[in-house]
Amino acid sequence: MQLQQHIETHTFRTAFGKILALKQNGIFKAKNIRYAHSERFKRPVAIKPSDSEIIFPEKTPVCPQNISPLLEKMIGKTNLDDFEVDESSQFISVFRPENFNENEKLSVVVWIHGGSYEIGCGDLTTADPIDWVREQNLIVVTVSYRLGIFGFLGGTDERPANLGLFDIIEALKWVKNYISYFGGDAENITLFGQSSGGDAIAHLMLSEGVEGLFKRVIIHSAPLGLRQNRSKMSAEFLMNTKNFNINSDVLEIVEDYKKKTPSFFKYGLKAAMPFGTQYGFPPLCNENEAEEKWKKNAENIDVLIGLNDEETSFYLRASDHINTYLPKKIIDKTIRSTTEIIYGKPAKDFAESYAKAGGNVYLFRIHPRLSGNQFMGAHAIDLPFIFGNESAWKNAGILNNIPWTYVDENGRKLRKLWAEFAQSGKIANDSERPEILELRKI
Repeated sequence: MQLQQHIETHTFRTAFGKILALKQNGIFKAKNIRYAHSERFKRPVAIKPSDSEIIFPEKTPVCPQNISPLLEKMIGKTNLDDFEVDESSQFISVFRPENFNENEKLSVVVWIHGGSYEIGCGDLTTADPIDWVREQNLIVVTVSYRLGIFGFLGGTDERPANLGLFDIIEALKWVKNYISYFGGDAENITLFGQSSGGDAIAHLMLSEGVEGLFKRVIIHSAPLGLRQNRSKMSAEFLMNTKNFNINSDVLEIVEDYKKKTPSFFKYGLKAAMPFGTQYGFPPLCNENEAEEKWKKNAENIDVLIGLNDEETSFYLRASDHINTYLPKKIIDKTIRSTTEIIYGKPAKDFAESYAKAGGNVYLFRIHPRLSGNQFMGAHAIDLPFIFGNESAWKNAGILNNIPWTYVDENGRKLRKLWAEFAQSGKIANDSERPEILELRKI
């Protein structure tokens, strides 16, 4: 069946069903497969296998959310015509190289997107993994899950906590059960997440019901410095939104919740990310048990964790208001201190504690070294290097004055290193490093 020039379809015959995929430029892409379904404020229910053909939706499903002006300024405009709002947003996409030996099993990377647990989805062009899949001969699975009030704010019988985390767990069960039908190695699954996606992965390492679902993790820019002492803030936010229920209009919820977020002045930096995983509610342990649980899992899960050099410049240098009224020296100092508080020190402490407990862990820092761009080490600067896809990033403010040849050259080396880790849990000392990367085994 010919869809358009150079694009054909292919059917994967799996125990889940006959899954229709696109074949283009050497890559198979099975788009937006529904792995679970949910009612509002209810846990996800896994989709049962079917004999019928599973056809991808025309538009990408996305959890209800507000468009972020900052992201549009820094990364690029969102074409709303490409997306369809779906409150039950449990979908995955599978990317696999076309050239494939039927006797081999490919390493599997599962991408958990970021966005402060509030925005985004698994199928954005800025995180399209086709370059990585083609170059490194692995499988990448992208995951969409519930966000915001629908996925990451709860604490009562009517509004359970951690529903988005339960969604991701259902996605991982799907991958474990069916990825072998795409040529993937179900015993060699690596979770990879950035920002809140990395934070979610760190908490999946603590979750009940994930045993055997993944072997290693890659955690980029996780705001682990914001994870503690959030219970009062979450309880207040939940109380402020108690009028939202199963009968509330979805657009009303999305438009109104911003008026009810906890006070920044009362809760400090944590209030910058009001949604999140909640300790003391399934599938998570109590907060005071988290450190020991991470240590207990240290010998079972390989970890690659790190950050960009000036994470918070994404927010502080992008603000016209801040740059108008504050001297550059003050902004630079604030960027350094907040980057270390939210990202740097927590990643280092995690890695060192994990290593002392017997874990295999690498710590990295990414810093593009070109002049003429004020966002050199900013939050999300790692994404174009990891995913490539020049056309998706061509208008991104975060890459202003950075030649794509620089991104491509360093990106190919970085993708190769990360694939090496996903395949073996190790990065050899003599493997070529890109100049943007500082990496060490702890």
